[in-house]
Amino acid sequence: MALNNLRLLRPLLCHSVVRHFRAPLAVSSRANVCPPLCPGTTRWPPAAAATCTRPYATKKAKAKAKGQSGKVNINAALVEDIISLDEVKQDMTAVLGALKEDFTRNLSIRTSPGALDHIVVTTKDGKFPLNQLGQISMKSPLFIMVNMSGFPEATAAAARALRESSMNLNPEVDGTIVKVPVPKVTREHRESLAKLAKQFSNKAKETLRKVRSNAVTQVKKAKEGHSEDTIRLVEKQIQQMADSSAVDVDKLLAAKTKELLG
Repeated sequence: MALNNLRLLRPLLCHSVVRHFRAPLAVSSRANVCPPLCPGTTRWPPAAAATCTRPYATKKAKAKAKGQSGKVNINAALVEDIISLDEVKQDMTAVLGALKEDFTRNLSIRTSPGALDHIVVTTKDGKFPLNQLGQISMKSPLFIMVNMSGFPEATAAAARALRESSMNLNPEVDGTIVKVPVPKVTREHRESLAKLAKQFSNKAKETLRKVRSNAVTQVKKAKEGHSEDTIRLVEKQIQQMADSSAVDVDKLLAAKTKELLG
């Protein structure tokens, strides 16, 4: 009978324990400490169990927080006596500009008179753009003509420049006229241009590494009179700039590859 009475009293004991710990729970939840279990059970009371939960940061949130905390943003004016960060940025921007120019100049698959504007002709008087030496006109989608009557002495050089370009051209000279049959763009040619684009981007990244290396060397030479923390932060800033420019190179390559291969 005593055992039966104890079983009847158990729910009352549990409710009593919950009421007893209700006030301290607000403090206990902050310290991640849970109240004791109800006598004779292996579970917390529902109200107590709710207070024992602990939120955990997701991997994405941790990675974002880590990335934000690791970034450096130095005021360029404060470290001018060490290095000009603006000049470093300009040098890296110039690398991106040169890559864009290489893409436009050497990897064009569009058939138009302007497609030959980037061709540079080497003459005994120097180097000149083809469109400054001859009149370029398009007779059909697969035929371009260059009239070199204004500079007839540069006709052979113009034909050579067209032949040596990466556009897979085979010009024919007829007096002062350079006839340029435009080959149909095949899948094989597109893939060849895509590989060339990859080579140009790798070259750009190599140039970026040289810019970064030269900048870091200059910073190291200015160690005297500056704290190690300052030097380290400047080096980290330069690395961030190089990494950002490398990402831009990858974006340019991805866009050009998509254009070439479709």
